[in-house]
Amino acid sequence: MAILETSGSREGGLRALSLMMGTFLFYMGIDKVAWLTDHEILAGLFQEWLRTAPPASRWYLETVAIPGTPVLARLVPVAELIAGTALVAGVWVRLTAIVTLVMVLNFHFASDVLFHYSYLINAYGLPIMSGLVALAIGGGRLPLSMFR
Repeated sequence: MAILETSGSREGGLRALSLMMGTFLFYMGIDKVAWLTDHEILAGLFQEWLRTAPPASRWYLETVAIPGTPVLARLVPVAELIAGTALVAGVWVRLTAIVTLVMVLNFHFASDVLFHYSYLINAYGLPIMSGLVALAIGGGRLPLSMFR
């Protein structure tokens, strides 16, 4: 921890956040590795969400997500693994956080959790979004980063 403290508390704190968010994302990607060979896992998830989706989420699922399932089933786990690795290594933290934020927002919108009270108290909700926003805003020039 002394290394993080020498660069200032704000930068050290954001670097620690980058390490933790990266680890989280990496293991979320590991959890979805089966999607790489079986896109039906994601298709089933989309069908489950579709049953109770409000009109906006229903449109998104029917127009974008479900037709794109074979691609998304491979893209999402790979993107989570790459984003997690990039955040841990400190590679383009701001850009990685922005792209990941967009990906997470898409997933949360499609699943219709974004506009519910339960989202506010869900560990996948505001804590993840807040961490990514903080890294998108202040993630440049962090200590122990490969590319700043």
